[in-house]
Amino acid sequence: MALGFLKMERLTGAGVVPLAVGAVGLLILLKLIQRARGRWIVQDKVVVITGASSGLGKECARVFHAAGARLILCGRDQKRLQEVVQELRTVTDGQRKTYTPCTVTFDLSDTDTVARAAVEILKCHGHVDVLLNNAGISYRGNILDTHVSVQRDVMETNYFGPVALTQAILPSMVERGSGHIVAISSVQGKIAIPYRSAYAASKHATQAYFDCLRAEVERFGLQVSVISPGYIRTNLSLNAVTGDGSKYAVMDKTTAAGWDPAEVARAVLKAVHYRQKDILLAGPLPTLAVYLRTLWPAAFFRVMASRAKKEQRLKEQ
Repeated sequence: MALGFLKMERLTGAGVVPLAVGAVGLLILLKLIQRARGRWIVQDKVVVITGASSGLGKECARVFHAAGARLILCGRDQKRLQEVVQELRTVTDGQRKTYTPCTVTFDLSDTDTVARAAVEILKCHGHVDVLLNNAGISYRGNILDTHVSVQRDVMETNYFGPVALTQAILPSMVERGSGHIVAISSVQGKIAIPYRSAYAASKHATQAYFDCLRAEVERFGLQVSVISPGYIRTNLSLNAVTGDGSKYAVMDKTTAAGWDPAEVARAVLKAVHYRQKDILLAGPLPTLAVYLRTLWPAAFFRVMASRAKKEQRLKEQ
């Protein structure tokens, strides 16, 4: 009986490996077919980008323009927006039709002006296919030394502004039964690290709002993506506000060593192409921290407390 069992085990074992390899190959093939069928092309689509005059927003403008989108670039500084437009006008590869972008100037932190800006945006091409909520500010400071007005200002720009713009554009998307809303969040929308309270709070709120929105608008055929990058090599830390509202004006080492904004912009385009719902763009340690916060919160809290003490000691030196 034992010999029979061993013989059967050898026979079945011999077939397990090829079967497993074949199954994996089939799954990969099905995934590729699904992605090929599910790809949504942005050529000729109307794409709105906030915070388009610099940083990640500017890189997204370059990437989406090269993909043939009809861009509507938004920001506070009309002169800088026009500089981006002039740059994009000179970029052609001869293989894809491109369009001269429109611009709409407004301050996202002033929610009273957002509704008027949305009207201007819709006048450009009559509708919006993709709304890319990118504009935002960062914060560096100790909660004990931070005035509540600073917390409120960061929330106005990073949360209430995108929410107001989204809700102003949303009815037109629902009416057409088509549209894709993208929110650029952050790893700090999934975990909170010391001395980033206002920023982390605004990004946690962003994650929650757009998760709710995704569920509510699926029945209308709309797509919602939340993209959570780690540090990006932009001027975000230079322009960050501190506890008293003044500029931080320091290029953090983590920011200087962060992701290339062009690489992140390509990931944003990919998320739109394949209608990805939630994307974490982070290295191994931040990714581990996200899982640690969920699976072993006590350990995560100890790590963050240790980090806070270390940063405080460095400031005191």
